[in-house]
Amino acid sequence: MGLKEQITEDMKNAMRAKDSGRLATIRLILADIKRKEVDEQIDVSDEQVVAIVEKMIKQRKDSITQFEAGNRPDLADIEKAELAVLVTYMPAGLSDEEIAAEVAAAVAASGAAGPQDMGKVMGIVKPKLAGRADMTVVSALVKKALTPA
Repeated sequence: MGLKEQITEDMKNAMRAKDSGRLATIRLILADIKRKEVDEQIDVSDEQVVAIVEKMIKQRKDSITQFEAGNRPDLADIEKAELAVLVTYMPAGLSDEEIAAEVAAAVAASGAAGPQDMGKVMGIVKPKLAGRADMTVVSALVKKALTPA
């Protein structure tokens, strides 16, 4: 079963359980998936669904930060609840050691010599780690690996 089908099945289960919070978030995911399918006239793959969910997670994290800074804990709590649902659709995250190993392999494969080659390394690493690692952390590790000591 694909990720899109799993999300649809979870929506049905949330309806049966009358879990309105979870149902609303799942409907938002499905709406974004449908929007992408209609706009680009494609059937989305699991990788594209993960990218959509990843974008939604980033939006929720930004909103939580803004609401907490604006002293609106009520709205921050809503975003946190949505974030908890969204995270369940992401693939298992990689450990720091696994990320470092992927970065080291990409540096070796690209023959990168310094910080100017960061784009080459990120081009190799990003498709492998998308949805499984925070890209800001990956970027920092790549920068560290390419900076002479």
